[in-house]
Amino acid sequence: MGAQIKKIEYVFPKIVVTNEDLKNDFPNYDFEKFEEKVGIKKRYIVGEKETGLDLAEKACNKLFENIDKQKIDYILYCTQSPEYYLPTTACILQDRLGLRTDIGALDFNLGCSGFTYGVNLANALISSGQVENILLVTAETYSKFIHHKDKTNRSIFGDAAAATLISKTDDENIFKFKFGTDGSGYDKLIIKNGGSRFSINTNAQEIEYGTDNIYTDNHLYMNGPEIFNFTTKAIPNFVKEIMEENSIDIGQIDQFVFHQANSFMLDFLRKRIKIDSDNFYNDLSDGGNTVSCTIPIALKRYTDSFDKDKELTIGIVGFGVGLSWSGGIIKINNKL
Repeated sequence: MGAQIKKIEYVFPKIVVTNEDLKNDFPNYDFEKFEEKVGIKKRYIVGEKETGLDLAEKACNKLFENIDKQKIDYILYCTQSPEYYLPTTACILQDRLGLRTDIGALDFNLGCSGFTYGVNLANALISSGQVENILLVTAETYSKFIHHKDKTNRSIFGDAAAATLISKTDDENIFKFKFGTDGSGYDKLIIKNGGSRFSINTNAQEIEYGTDNIYTDNHLYMNGPEIFNFTTKAIPNFVKEIMEENSIDIGQIDQFVFHQANSFMLDFLRKRIKIDSDNFYNDLSDGGNTVSCTIPIALKRYTDSFDKDKELTIGIVGFGVGLSWSGGIIKINNKL
């Protein structure tokens, strides 16, 4: 008995922010160079009264156009943009979707490694015989946390939600996963105020960082160089460990789908790990870095590129805020 990713749907908010739009706010920045290096042409952001839960509901209902929602046994909801401190957003989503009440529902707070963690958690629940169909939801609205003068983060991050159906199968299609955690780097990507340690400060001082970026401790802060250094040091060897754990060679993987952080970083990792460009997904031009949603969006787009169903062996790897990373091997045999 095993599990498999059966279907993925995703949604973006309606508000589109192009590089030309951002150039109006930051006229001295070369967005043509940015687009060439980072690979992002446009991103989508929620409206003032729109939340990650609203996006999640839309993504799930899109999934249910082809899936019987009454077969869902469990909701795994990954977000760093919860509706409230409490209750669990997954519980609210269960009610909004009209799902059965005899199901499990929980939130877990992870960012860029969230989808890969969720796939492994779903596989464990199914393989243990507790459930048969899991709704894995990733939803983020980082735009709500970014200072309007923060050129870098406004350029990189976009909002989105993805709904993934993971179901019981006779054969194993989700193989061994590995994980990594280095909490000493917690402050490299952080919103300092607003939790239990530090409350929101209405008089928070504006701080300049990087090249002409502004934030306050109420807003998202990312130390880009440190995140890049962490990723390029940890992930190449980590991918090697995943291959060894699953007794598979890099050449046997049809496609690697990493967290779509930025094109420059992805290409650096690809070359360091020695993966052929044809076997490595790198496309975040439409949507940008949507945190835990990038991998399911990429999987959906990649499989949709085929004319018909095709059996594929795919390596998925997530990494980022935490510092946290995880990844493993999956097999799919249909367009998602």
